[in-house]
Amino acid sequence: MEGNMKLSVAEDAVEYHLFLLPEEPREPEKRKEVLQKYIAAITTQYAPLLVSYIWQNQPFNLRYKPAKGSIPAHIVGITKFGDNIEDEWFIVYLIKQITKKFPELVARIEDNDGEFLLIEAAEFLPKWLDPDNSTNRVFFHCGELCIIPAPRKAGEISWLPAAPPTISQALSIITRHPEKIVASESIQAAVNRRIKGYPEKIQTSFHRAHCFLPAAAVAILKQRPQLIAAAVQAFYLRDPIDLRACRTFKMFLPETRIMASLTFTKCLYAQLVQQRFVPDRRSGYSLPPQSHPQYRAHELGMKLAHGFEILCAKASPLPDFKKSLMKNSSLWNGFLDSLKQNDFFEGEIEGSAKYLQKLCVAENYFQQSMDGPANFLDISPGEEILTLLQTMPSDLEELKKEDANLPLEDDDHWLYLSPDQLDQILQETTGKDEPGLIPTPKGEEEQNYDLTKVTESVKAFMSKVSTHKGAELPREPSEAPITFDADSFLNYFDKILGPDSGESDSDDLDGDDLDEDSECLDSDDEVDLGTQGPEGKASTKETLESIKSLMAQMDQELAHTSIGKSFTTWKQMDNLTKEPSQTLGSDSDNDEASADGPVLEPVDVDLNLVSNILESYHSQAGLAGPASNLLQSMGVQLPDDVDHRHPSM
Repeated sequence: MEGNMKLSVAEDAVEYHLFLLPEEPREPEKRKEVLQKYIAAITTQYAPLLVSYIWQNQPFNLRYKPAKGSIPAHIVGITKFGDNIEDEWFIVYLIKQITKKFPELVARIEDNDGEFLLIEAAEFLPKWLDPDNSTNRVFFHCGELCIIPAPRKAGEISWLPAAPPTISQALSIITRHPEKIVASESIQAAVNRRIKGYPEKIQTSFHRAHCFLPAAAVAILKQRPQLIAAAVQAFYLRDPIDLRACRTFKMFLPETRIMASLTFTKCLYAQLVQQRFVPDRRSGYSLPPQSHPQYRAHELGMKLAHGFEILCAKASPLPDFKKSLMKNSSLWNGFLDSLKQNDFFEGEIEGSAKYLQKLCVAENYFQQSMDGPANFLDISPGEEILTLLQTMPSDLEELKKEDANLPLEDDDHWLYLSPDQLDQILQETTGKDEPGLIPTPKGEEEQNYDLTKVTESVKAFMSKVSTHKGAELPREPSEAPITFDADSFLNYFDKILGPDSGESDSDDLDGDDLDEDSECLDSDDEVDLGTQGPEGKASTKETLESIKSLMAQMDQELAHTSIGKSFTTWKQMDNLTKEPSQTLGSDSDNDEASADGPVLEPVDVDLNLVSNILESYHSQAGLAGPASNLLQSMGVQLPDDVDHRHPSM
């Protein structure tokens, strides 16, 4: 169905849709005009954030999409973020802010994984919500994450459809009941934690480094800093065919190299640094010894020059008509007027050098984001580089002057993490790093560690609901204490085994419909135990007796094996606390008892549980394993397994 808008997104790409809540105007042309005004307003509003942002593959972009079937006309955008997942979460921040600034807009966002916002908040989602029924339920409205609920029964709530809603139904629900669909605080917190720090986080994602590269590349990056991403990607994803163009350089000659300070994202810098590459001898590029203080700058510049040459080898210069069409469009004129009204040019005189530099940035931003990559105005990075080489004046002497006064480059220690730093990052990512807690020293932590946390956590885990979809994990070790309702258990047993319940077994045993509050006890299909005849009750009693008899036989069979010796019993623990003379009498008692048959001693469940988990944890040798993974998922962090018994020297 067209109304059930299940997005089909490309790999490593995020797609976002902005819908207008007011139904007016209904005329397609007038509605298109209104939506295009919103595009201009949004683009202008967030231009200060976006013009300096370096995208991994594609920028944030918006374009008009006409109505199709029951899906109304709206604004759409798609961005390929590639290896830099931060691009995707920056877009989430933008979408959240857009709906906050323009409350009449409702946004929906997905990537190739589906509802990735729900994946981020998976630990806090209601039980009924799963990938099969989440279509058209998750939106941003007024800066808040909204989840349209599903009724427990068809027709229970008049304004909620039983099936996943269509886009039109979802927009109607958001319009009429906005306060009833706001996601819970825990879900909101999980998403907000992921976008925490923006927009200041943009600057911290950059890395500035010195590079020794051709002057033409320096001039291009000075005018279009975002092209550094395309050059890095071209080098990073090169193949043998691409490298043919780098045997002899035609555009970026090694003789023109100068030192420059360039801005990368941390993702781009890591991709460039971590790849080992030896240039072709015919290229003219050579590297100094690794002990040279500027070896890194020469290596980075050489790799970037290869990326630029590869881009140019795949492209041809941009025809003039494309540029003239962009500058003469009414949309561009409106965008430029909006920039002037928002003081984007900061009072610079029209025609001055700084004004023209900002104007160039605005043109590039407008062209790549506002028109959208599906538009014929879109150009490849190689086309843009060739066009800039033809039209851009480059003053080599001026660039060499700047070479002598470069700012300091950033420290790249963030590339190398210690185990403790990695643990800290993981704790912050999962939200378990609570502010205000003072870390306990390692030795003191081991001495004061309470092993009852392990047993309590496992017991809480065992008390949780388990289905074919998996087992639930307690959020805290103390959560969900074990409870057992004997009456309810027997009632279910009677329903299962009673002679009158054969026709309703399939309805009563649907595990997917069971909830923590025992909703199935109120089901219409429940068998009235009071109406069962004497034969049904007798049959149930016989079945229970049969089960008890079978369990007793199993105990007797196991008693003749050595399996019981693998467990620690309460009696063994008592013997450890007694004097040797006291244990002699108990041993004789055991001999007398064994003559009549094996004696089943009660097992110390908690002690066996802890000892087995610690043994498994020790066998992991400091690596990830089942014991640590299970306990950490339940909020239990065991101290490091360090053997203090060092051999004597």
